[in-house]
Parts: sequence; structure tokens; C-alpha cells
Amino acid sequence: MFISSWYYALAAIAIAVIVYKYIEYRGAEKEWGDGIRGLALQAARYSLLRLEAGPPHTKNWRPQVLVLVKLDEDFKPSNSRLLSFSSQLKAGKGLTLVSSVLQAEFKNSFGEVSAARQCLMRAMKEEKIKGFSQVIASANVALGLSYLIQGSGLGSLTHNTVIFDWPDSWKRKLTWKLFVATIREAAAGHHAVLVTKGVSTFPGNKERLQGSVDVWWIVHDGGMLVLLPFLLRQSKVWKNCRLRIFTVAQMEDNTIKMKRDLTTLLYQLRIDAEVYVIEMLDSDISAYTYERTLVMEERTKMLRQMGLTKKERKGVVDNIAGAAHQTGAPHVPPDVEEIRGASSVHRRWSRQLSQDTHAMLAPGASPALIKPTEDNVRRMNTSVKLNELIVQKSHDAKLVIVNLPGPPKADKDEQNYMEFLEVLTEGIDHVLMVRGGGREVVTIYS
Repeated sequence: MFISSWYYALAAIAIAVIVYKYIEYRGAEKEWGDGIRGLALQAARYSLLRLEAGPPHTKNWRPQVLVLVKLDEDFKPSNSRLLSFSSQLKAGKGLTLVSSVLQAEFKNSFGEVSAARQCLMRAMKEEKIKGFSQVIASANVALGLSYLIQGSGLGSLTHNTVIFDWPDSWKRKLTWKLFVATIREAAAGHHAVLVTKGVSTFPGNKERLQGSVDVWWIVHDGGMLVLLPFLLRQSKVWKNCRLRIFTVAQMEDNTIKMKRDLTTLLYQLRIDAEVYVIEMLDSDISAYTYERTLVMEERTKMLRQMGLTKKERKGVVDNIAGAAHQTGAPHVPPDVEEIRGASSVHRRWSRQLSQDTHAMLAPGASPALIKPTEDNVRRMNTSVKLNELIVQKSHDAKLVIVNLPGPPKADKDEQNYMEFLEVLTEGIDHVLMVRGGGREVVTIYS
């Protein structure tokens, strides 16, 4: 046609395009299938089968996240900033699964599950998350979360990291069992665990931060603590934040060599960060530490001995807290007020702890006659001293990333575990607690 008459050819092509767009706009009925979709499904199947060849190389490891969210009565995420943070961490790359559990029987709640999934998809779209949503119904929420951690994904296209929020009201609503059980399930599947604390005040996707992201590298855990802030800084929200890495040394450690080795490692990983080595002195156990351990053990012991149901225990905890606020503050020993180097957070807590101690002890009992367990005092002392260092050095940081200790083996120690974590992160606005999945995720070798 172009050989015979090029302008007739252009006119014919223009008319054909106009007719095609008109039919597409009017939505003409068609009886054939979508060939492009069939090709896409075939390509996806081929790629998934190829991924089954083996685990990814350390250089290719990236967090493929499963975000566990709680839905309110309208099936909306109770905290949308958790989705915002997941979006910033992934920067539109890799796999993101956003999941939730409805406490109900599936046979009676299919409509609610479908509506909740649609609401979750809309929330993901608002936060610009490119991923998949999943909602399941289970009469037992703990079992439902376990099923999500075990079975989410398809083939090798599955998650290796689980993200969820810290239960702020765990002391009153007694939600620590579900929290600790989720950590155990994720650890059993060799998944990394990310726990956000204070996520309601985390930055949104439209904010641009200036400041620092502080990493407190206390325990080597596969390099997750170094990789995560590097990935966060790929987002526009965190791009202008500088990275600071703090590592804790004992008196007998060679701090100069530790700093040199860590600086060399970061240089080889091509990560730009400031390195600080902080010496943690072996100071005596403070009165604050001793008294807080005592309150923790007495609360746990009392609830265990009473043998109450979950609802009854919640009422007892509320009554104790109310009694502590209604009674007059007893005399605070001078050594509690004069702890050298203690933060204002600890001094305020010392007064409150004295009230809680007297409220929880039996009538006529004296705190001086009761001694907490030595192991608990030692763990509490470590948490208090680390918290003092973090608050002192990172009080103005936009985000503090710390190691998440492993959960206790015995169920009776779950509440103590929560108390240790509470003390460790006290007085810090934005915290990300990280526990690796048991494998190296960064390496200097190709």
C-alpha cells in the first residue's frame, strides 16, 4: 500500500486506529479469552519452577516480608503506618504479603473474609504497596497466625521475614502470649522477625526526614541490622538520614581494634556509616534495677498462684494499677534518687515502682525481706544499662534499630521477657527490634 500511495496508507492506518479505540472505549462484547493473561500465567509458572532449584545466594538475599496487621471493626488496618514502613523498606521491590486473621469460623464468615480482603487491598493501594493481601478466619487467633507464617506464598515465592507491631497495652490486656507465640512460630520457620515499637508515629510516605538512623549492634545476627537501614535509605523518606552504628564493648575488649574491624567491614560492604564503640562499665546494680525486678516477679507470681481466667486476670491487673495510683507515694530511698548517670525516665519510674511494689505485696510484707531471682536481676541490669546508653546517645535519632532477644523456652517466663524488652526500649520514640533467621544475609564475597 505504501508503494502504490503512501498517503492512502497513512489514512487507512489512522482510520483503523480510530475504529479500534472507539470499540475499546465502548466496551464491545467479546467471546474470546485474554491471550496476554494466558502468556503471563505460563511465564509465571515457568519462573516459579526455576526458582525451586535452590536457596538464593547471600548476595541476592532481600527481605521478602509477611506483614501481620490487625483489622478494626470496619476491616481497616488498626495502624496504617505499619504498612507505610513496609512500603519504605521494600521500595516497591521484592515480595510483600499483607495478612490478617479474623477471629471467627470460616464456614460462617466467608462474606466478612472477602470484605476484609478488599479493604486490605485498598489500604495497600493507598500506601503504594505492590504485593498481595490475604485474610483468613480462625476461631483461635494464635493458630491463624501460625497458619499464615507456615503457608503464605507459593513455592519459592514466599516470605523470609515477618513484621508486626509491639503490643503497647500488653500489661493490661495480657496480649503477651500471642506476641511471644508469634515470635516462636517465626523462629521455628527460620524467618527473620521485625518488631516495630511506636509505629503510630513513624513517618508517612510523603514525609522527608533529616537526622540519623542509629543501629545498636549488640549481637551478631547474620548482618540484618546492617542490611535493613541500608535498604531503608533507598526510600525517599529516609534518603537524607545518615547511618550511625553503635557496638557495645566490655572493659576487657580492645575497642580500637573493634572499631577498625567494623569500619573495614562496612567499607567492603560499600555501606556509608559512622562507627562508635561504647564501653559498658560493670557498675553495681542500682536500686531502680532491683526494685523493678522485684515488681516484675511479684506480678508474675501473683497471677500464676491465683489461677484465674484471662478475663479475671485482666481485672486484677487493672485493680492493682488503680490501687497504685490512688495510694499515697511512700518514701523513696535516697539511693534511688541519686543513681549516678540514670536518665530522667528511670527516676520517674523509681517513684512509680515504689508505689507498685507496695500495692502488690501482701499486707505487712516488706520489700526489703524479698529477694528477686539472681538471673532476673542480671538480665534486668543489662537491659537498664543498655537503655541508659541508648537514651543518652540516640535520644534524637529518627529510628533506633536493636537486637531482639530470643523468647524464653518456658511459658512461665513470657511476662518477664516482655518486661525486659519494655525496659530495653523505654524512653525511645521509634524502635525497630530485629532478630535474624539464622543465616548470613550480607557478605563481602561474590
